[in-house]
Amino acid sequence: MTITDHTTATGRAPMSSSRKTSLVAGALYLLTFVSIPTLALYRPVAETNFITGAGPDAPIIIGGILEIIVALAGIGTAVALFPVIKRQNEGLALGVVAARVFEAAAMFAGVVCLLALVTLRQAGGGAGSLATGQALVSMHNWFFMAQNLMPAANALMLGTLMYKSRLVPRALPIMGFIGAPLLIVSTFATILGVNDQISAWSGLSALPVAAWEFSLGAWLAFKGFKPSPITAEMDSARGAGRGASA
Repeated sequence: MTITDHTTATGRAPMSSSRKTSLVAGALYLLTFVSIPTLALYRPVAETNFITGAGPDAPIIIGGILEIIVALAGIGTAVALFPVIKRQNEGLALGVVAARVFEAAAMFAGVVCLLALVTLRQAGGGAGSLATGQALVSMHNWFFMAQNLMPAANALMLGTLMYKSRLVPRALPIMGFIGAPLLIVSTFATILGVNDQISAWSGLSALPVAAWEFSLGAWLAFKGFKPSPITAEMDSARGAGRGASA
């Protein structure tokens, strides 16, 4: 039975190439939000006597696992979207991939710092390791601020590609355009000591970019790309490939 016969018998049209891409990218974007609990999970390490205490270790380990999942999912979003967005502007598309890889690298480095802190505590470092523990926490905080800038860069680059290509409603990237400067200003204010890393301002400044990424993920997963010359080109290329293989 040929593919055409199977399609007719089941009454289902095959999913287009652009729809498969949007579904994968959208699901990965939504997966990145599993890291929301990490701020609460990492709260014990803020205590100066954590390294000399009895823990707990499980929340920090769970938070690290969640961050690793998010880092890999973040890279996945850029890789999944690259074949589509490169048709609009390949240079910006490469920038999106690079930003996601850098963000993931900062996440991995931050997780390593906290897991090293847990290992040092479990090894019984005691009071003599307080300075080392504080240094590991400080390194994690610096890596967190570095990775905080990447969603802003991603919102500007990917938002531009999505806005110009009209692959999604233009209201979505506009949220990113609004949120990116706020997140950048908030992050540099934290670096300069004007603003606390965990504060109302930090949380509010991150909301528009978070809304942009969540809305983009939901739209791609449940709606897919809007019809455009890019999606038509992708789907026709796939159809031509099928015809040649037949």
